[in-house]
This record gives sequence, structure tokens and C-alpha cells, in this order.
Amino acid sequence: MADQPTNPVLSRLKSDCQSGATRLALQTLEDLADYLRTARPGAEERAGLLAELRQARPSMVVIGNAIDRVERALNRNGDEPWNLVESVRREFEATTDRIVENALGQIHDGAVIMTHSASSVLIRLFRRMVDAQIAFSVICTQSSPGQEGHGLASTLNELEVPVTLITDAQMALFMSDADVVMTGCDSWLTDGHFVNKSGTHLLALAAYAHNVPFWVLADTFRDSQDTRESVHLEELPATELNAPEGKWITPRNVYFEPVPEQLITGRISELGVSLCPVELQR
Repeated sequence: MADQPTNPVLSRLKSDCQSGATRLALQTLEDLADYLRTARPGAEERAGLLAELRQARPSMVVIGNAIDRVERALNRNGDEPWNLVESVRREFEATTDRIVENALGQIHDGAVIMTHSASSVLIRLFRRMVDAQIAFSVICTQSSPGQEGHGLASTLNELEVPVTLITDAQMALFMSDADVVMTGCDSWLTDGHFVNKSGTHLLALAAYAHNVPFWVLADTFRDSQDTRESVHLEELPATELNAPEGKWITPRNVYFEPVPEQLITGRISELGVSLCPVELQR
């Protein structure tokens, strides 16, 4: 049943704590299309599943927005439900490709790119640069406690791209070696903040202090009506921290944080490149 956590689409979405928002949204749309094609749930069950998917990962607004587009398509189109889901997925894929093309203009040949966590949009950009034979290297953080940076480093190694893997604590230390900073984004809020993996705020502060350009790759699927006060920031099990036990010890594992736009250079979306307002005054 759609209202049970054992639904395969919902279970996979809730349990995946390694994938970035783009990859997770694309995977969820693919899983949803397969489920609708094979299980063929009724309209009521389908609506219940869509409602649960929309709320499953609140810090990743891109997933909720993608589900909203699916729901609108289902309400206005008589095509098979799985075809409509696949259409939204193709639209999302095309949006990502346009971001990659727009981002290429902000990177010079031989650039050292620093990043945090593991954005699938950024990985696609890296693959595109390799295909175009654009020389570059990467500094990436481990992105603890999930260690998503390890997977990114392995991907870059397979692409034969030089990569320096550092602890999150070394962000500021290595910032002077970077030519540009680029990250993904989970939500773009309405009050001059965006949400990304915890640690991004510190990375932005370090980039600002060293006058290193900081670009955020964020399509319009990520636009949220929330503010930093209203947005839900997911907190995952503290067991990931391997903290010692003790009466006075309270481990916390908040995975996402809001970052003020004034610390970054701007946003790169499928619509183009836009400077953040305060950056224009620097």
C-alpha cells in the first residue's frame, strides 16, 4: 500500500543518505515510473504515494518540486502515468545539461576547482570537461560524516583527473590553492539563502576571505517558498558520528544548513549565470 513505508519507491528515497539531491530526484522519478508501470496502483493509492514522496526528504526541495510537476501532469494529461513521470524526468535531465553548459564559461583551462559533498550536477560537469579535454584538478572534502567526498574522489580517479582529498577541517587551509569553488544545492530559499550539505557555510566563508569565486549550481527545480526560519533541516542518526557514550554527551548530526547568498559569487541555473546582489558591490 502507498501509505506503508515498505513501498519500494518510498523506502529507497528515505534510506539513501549518500546521493545528492539531483541524483536522488532522478532515481526517485525512475523508480516511480517503474512502480506505476508494474504495480498499476489506483488513483487514490497513487495520490497517497505522491504525497509521501513529496514530504520524504524535506531538505531536498527538488524532489518535492519534481513530484509536484508529476502531479500537475497527471491532472491535465490523459497519457499513461508512467509516461508522464518519464517526461518529467527527461525535462529534469535536460535542465541539468543546460546548467553544465552554463558552468563551463566560469572555468578556465587548468583550473583548480574546490568542492564540498558530492553534487551529481558537478560530477556531470567534470565528465563534460574530460570529454572536451579541458585540463583541471579538484580539491574535495571528505564531507563527514557521510564521507560523500570519498565517492567523488574515486569517480575523479576513474576519470584520470588529479584530486586532493582533504578533511572538512582543512577547507580554509587549502582555499588559497583553489581558483574557483563550485557546489551543488538542495534548496534555494526566498530570503537570500540556499541549503546544502553542512559545511558549505564554512566553505563559503573561507572562499569569501580568500576572494575565491564561489558558484552554486542550482536549477529552478530547487526554488523553495521557505526561508531559513521555516525550512526543515534534516537531522540523521547520530550513530554516524561514533560518539562516546556519556550522561552529558549529546551528539548531533544535522546534515544540511542554510548559507547566505552574500558570501557567494552567484548562481548558475538552466536559465544562465546570475550574480548575487551583494557580490555586485564587492
